[in-house]
Amino acid sequence: MNNPSTSRKKIKTYHYHSKWEEDYFFIMMKDKCVCFICNTTVALPKKANVERHFLTVHKNYEADYPRGTALRKAKVQQLKAQLTAQQNSFFKYNTNSKTATIASFKVAEILIKHNKPFQDGEIWKDAFIKAGEELFKNFKNKAEIMTSIKNMSLSRNTVMRRTEGISGNLEAILHENINKCVVLSLQFDESTDYIGTAQLCVFIRMVFDDMSVTEELLTIIPMHERTRGQDIFDLFKNYVARKNFPICKLVSITTDGAPAMIGNKNGFVALCKGDNNFPNFTDYHCIIHTQVLCSKVLKFNHVMDVAFKIVNSIRSKSLSRRQFRTLLDECGEEHNELLLHTDVRWLSRATFLARFRELLPQISSYLKSKGDSYPQLNDQEWLLDLAFFCDITKQLNELNLQLQGKGKTIMDMISILKSFKEKLNVLAMQLKRSDLKHYKNLADESKNKKNLTYKKYADIIALLLKEFDKRFLKLSELEDIATYLSYPFNDNIDVESVAQKLDKFLNNTDLAGLEEEIINLKCDINLKSMVSDSNFWKLINKDKYPNIWTIVARFNAFFGSTYLCESAFSFMNAIKTKHRSQITDLHLESCLRIALSSYEPNFDKLAELMQCQVSSN
Repeated sequence: MNNPSTSRKKIKTYHYHSKWEEDYFFIMMKDKCVCFICNTTVALPKKANVERHFLTVHKNYEADYPRGTALRKAKVQQLKAQLTAQQNSFFKYNTNSKTATIASFKVAEILIKHNKPFQDGEIWKDAFIKAGEELFKNFKNKAEIMTSIKNMSLSRNTVMRRTEGISGNLEAILHENINKCVVLSLQFDESTDYIGTAQLCVFIRMVFDDMSVTEELLTIIPMHERTRGQDIFDLFKNYVARKNFPICKLVSITTDGAPAMIGNKNGFVALCKGDNNFPNFTDYHCIIHTQVLCSKVLKFNHVMDVAFKIVNSIRSKSLSRRQFRTLLDECGEEHNELLLHTDVRWLSRATFLARFRELLPQISSYLKSKGDSYPQLNDQEWLLDLAFFCDITKQLNELNLQLQGKGKTIMDMISILKSFKEKLNVLAMQLKRSDLKHYKNLADESKNKKNLTYKKYADIIALLLKEFDKRFLKLSELEDIATYLSYPFNDNIDVESVAQKLDKFLNNTDLAGLEEEIINLKCDINLKSMVSDSNFWKLINKDKYPNIWTIVARFNAFFGSTYLCESAFSFMNAIKTKHRSQITDLHLESCLRIALSSYEPNFDKLAELMQCQVSSN
């Protein structure tokens, strides 16, 4: 057993006394007792230690500056001020280096967001310095400002490391939110980069407890060998395991229509559904891709082939192209060039046809001068087909643009598609009675021409409408749910029918409890008064309406298309070019994450996690 006196001795503490400042020239700084004559510290702040140091090392101070005199007090203040100034100089250096580091992080972020290479940081720094010399020419603190600019390190390797740091910080924020979210959805698409490496792009849409939604790039996975459904599945499974991704929260997957993605047996989606680690989820083809496929039913090759051949004959040779542009300038045309068409670009067909038809008189004149003969340009039926095709492709283009964009919900897209299908019905009926108010080009081509009928064009629109119904069959199953969620207070709601559809969507929940929630919500006067609020579903009590709340969260999580992946590939092609073809997969992902993320990096934290230094250049 310990001796009580020994225990008391062990726990004994010592305290600094302010009178030691004048008696022994000692001061407490950051929990250390410091001599402000020589900056020496003592192990324990007790009188015997400080007195011994003072009388041994600085005994002349006792004679030169007698205790209690004004001379001694003045010397104490002088030495104390010098020590404080010395401490502040170190603090200022550390502050300046941290500020320069944070500034270099922010400049690196801007560089990457604008798809600039790492070495451009040095150009930006030179520009800062040159501009600063002029901008701050008459400033009193110009030297201090210019020193701060020069302290900022923006070398190629520094910008590369800053990019890695920012990307890592954004990814950490993302995974923190993934763990917080209630449900999530994924969209997948694959494309090749400049050097032919297949890149699998994955975006995530998360719904949180407050019903807020966030869309972010989850990852981009390089596929250096084969790109079969099994390969995609294996790579994604490895990512899930490596990142400890909560796949149990998955409610839907959206893909393009590639066989590797949607194959019945060996497609990526089929393999996911056959894996026990994946929950039950909804899958569907990208709505924008499907809409483009619907437009393929318009068989107007006799128009496209002729127009394509004529435009290529003019654009393919430099002399022909220059001569035609000269002709357009002489005619005073607004446009001085014909457009090219490619099937890969969904919106190019309508603009290609519109420009072709607009410049048709000049095209006919030019071809005639060259001795080229295209009888279709004088064929009334062909010209009517061209005019109608211009009008209908314009309508499809407008639909395509409405479906594009970040943050589009599945409910938004269902509404847009339903509206377009109704519009097609009206357009078909108007054509049958020769009403051309929605057909600008067809009306222009029909001017001063008699006995024209447009029944065949009405039949074409009916065929297009049928194709929409066929291809969007799976989406139409969600339409009833979207209709109910858009206004759950309708007096004509068939409770049993709605409950069965919601129950199927929720994967076999408590049907009786769901029916009761539908009835209670329908009769909730307080909530009904707030239905016009854009944040209506955020006001729903999760405990009172658990099933309906879960359905809304799952529905809000759905991606409508793979638009975000397509946009990411545009950024990828701007980042990985022939001038940057050797950029690594890791840095490509880092650049894409910074360019596409909606999160704000924590620059202070990034600077604190590293040793801040100023530039040596």
